[in-house]
Amino acid sequence: MQTLPLRFVATAQRAARALLVLASLLVASALGRAQQIAFTWDDVPAHSAMPPGETRVAIAQKLIAAMKDAGLPPVYGFVNGVAVEREPASERVFKIWRDAGLFLGNHAWSHMNLNTATLADWEADVLKNEPLLEKAAAGTDWHWLRYPFLAEGDTPEKRLAARKFLADHNYKIAAVTMSFGDYMWNEPYARCSAKNDTAAIAQLETSYLDAAAADADFRRAMARALFGHDIPYVLLMHVGAFDARMLPRLLALYKSKGFHFVTLQEGEKDPFYKGSMNPALDLPPDTLESAMHAKGLPLPSHPRPNIDVNSLCR
Repeated sequence: MQTLPLRFVATAQRAARALLVLASLLVASALGRAQQIAFTWDDVPAHSAMPPGETRVAIAQKLIAAMKDAGLPPVYGFVNGVAVEREPASERVFKIWRDAGLFLGNHAWSHMNLNTATLADWEADVLKNEPLLEKAAAGTDWHWLRYPFLAEGDTPEKRLAARKFLADHNYKIAAVTMSFGDYMWNEPYARCSAKNDTAAIAQLETSYLDAAAADADFRRAMARALFGHDIPYVLLMHVGAFDARMLPRLLALYKSKGFHFVTLQEGEKDPFYKGSMNPALDLPPDTLESAMHAKGLPLPSHPRPNIDVNSLCR
């Protein structure tokens, strides 16, 4: 058998190493762009019903512990100040949240729906939250707003006026490009816990994770149809008791699907969120669904929970 010259072998080895380096760089680049997700939390400090013996503080502590264990970067929680009036003990959640290095943003004082309220009333509701945020989130950038009910205005004129108001008050918008309706599970969980119905709770657990997995596939299908690749997704969650119970498993699910966790600020650096980062820009709503409609693309089949969670434990 003829032996190849050593010079040829060395050249081939260098070429192979170069190809391996190039391949690893391409993989790293793809991972850096694909399947990023920013967790965000609505209705801080109090969301939905609680099971017997639960507290708002304990819920927050469970959420924070799960995020820390999974290595999440600092997340934003969006505040409704009225909750402190209704449940004074929940105010401690703000300190626990901030002591963990997490951020707070504005979700309007009373969670007012811009589509059904007057613009003036909604603007006043947003501003009413600011003294609380100035105190609870001192020294951080709390000028991020999550629209309550994701309602951006029921007319083009109201929508543009609200955006101008936010721009004038130096707000950025916390967009939502991933949401599986996690809020739907919290009240049934409280009912089923009160009845000690372990079989129903098991159904809630399975359906919750199934819904999260199906929604992730749904959002990714839209992003790929629009852009040919993933964008960083901003996930809407709620600070509920069942969310706290399920968060370790939910985070494991996203990791198993290849997601990497980023901050809201990092996620919204993507060009898709340009209008959210600068509300003064007159751009279409920054949802994947609206972008699909704007391009005349058909929506993929929208996933639905595989059980009616509201029917459980009645």
